[in-house]
Amino acid sequence: MRSPAHLVLSDGAVFEGEAAGALFEQGIVTGEAVFNTALSGYQEVITDPSYAGQIVAFTYPHIGSYGVTPLDDESRQVFLSGIIVRDLPPRHSNWRASGSLEQHLRDQGVAAITGIDTRRLTRHLRERGAMPCAMGVGPLEELTAAAAAAPSTDGCDLATVVSAAEAYRVGNGPLRVVALDLGIKTTILEHLIRFATVEVVPAGTTAEEIMSLDPHGIFLSNGPGDPAALGSIAGTVSELLGRAPLLGICLGHQVLAGALGGSTYKLPFGHHGSNHPVKHLATGTVEITAQNHNYAVEEGSVPGAVVTHVNLNDGVIEGIAIERVDAVSVQHHPEAGPGPHDASYLFDDFAARMRAAAGS
Repeated sequence: MRSPAHLVLSDGAVFEGEAAGALFEQGIVTGEAVFNTALSGYQEVITDPSYAGQIVAFTYPHIGSYGVTPLDDESRQVFLSGIIVRDLPPRHSNWRASGSLEQHLRDQGVAAITGIDTRRLTRHLRERGAMPCAMGVGPLEELTAAAAAAPSTDGCDLATVVSAAEAYRVGNGPLRVVALDLGIKTTILEHLIRFATVEVVPAGTTAEEIMSLDPHGIFLSNGPGDPAALGSIAGTVSELLGRAPLLGICLGHQVLAGALGGSTYKLPFGHHGSNHPVKHLATGTVEITAQNHNYAVEEGSVPGAVVTHVNLNDGVIEGIAIERVDAVSVQHHPEAGPGPHDASYLFDDFAARMRAAAGS
């Protein structure tokens, strides 16, 4: 039998459910509530460092039906604050699975709440916007107070929290890429090592330290939090521009924009899912993409940038290119972990740009 639990949003909305994962032991957990529309790939979502500081509600009703496997982890640990589901199946079925989702949550100390009316919750967040929340087994009055006091991600530098403490190397490809770790995902590294040896460096690494590694290319990773809080990292990137071909993804896209003098703003409820249509303006092709971001680049704010991709749902800038410094970035996730692979060509384009710059 599960213990009764509640989810309370900062605007006072209350949802009844049951404690799951590590919620009962933790009592009350707070974070910023967002929803994800992916139909599968819950393990990749849960282990994505970009969700640090957030509690993720899954719109798909059954989460956990195929268990978990270490092969699908996107990071060394879970950084999100908790998850919200409609139904957490008691049994899983998948030949790849090494265990259940709930046991994985308990092992990682991740709180969860099940039995929630996620359709009602999603509609509420779409109308009111992402907001802080609290969930737990404590008295409703305590949960309400905790939700009202919980911080959002606004102004928070969470990238340095999830970044690696020390540099490390992966792959043995012929090209050399230095990846600035703002919350990098394993699947991104798997794409990069197809053609490169990748030096992954902490978020606070200086421009000269990066260039001392003699990179053929520089990669700016995805990550959590408010890009406006990463002024020092944007300053580092501004020093790197024009010194090697550069590719940025998600938070890396926003940091590149900041390094060029651009600005960002917070979306009402963000883009979180594996089914967002993005138009590639140069070809007219519509790509179905994976997305996970709360902030976006302000249109017209980046001097000298050409907009390369736009989101067909709401017109958000999904990609920019700055030819004079050989820099490209996209807001969506071409590595597709989880998600469709329509945009994976961006990694091959990065490799081609590096080879061209190296004269090979």
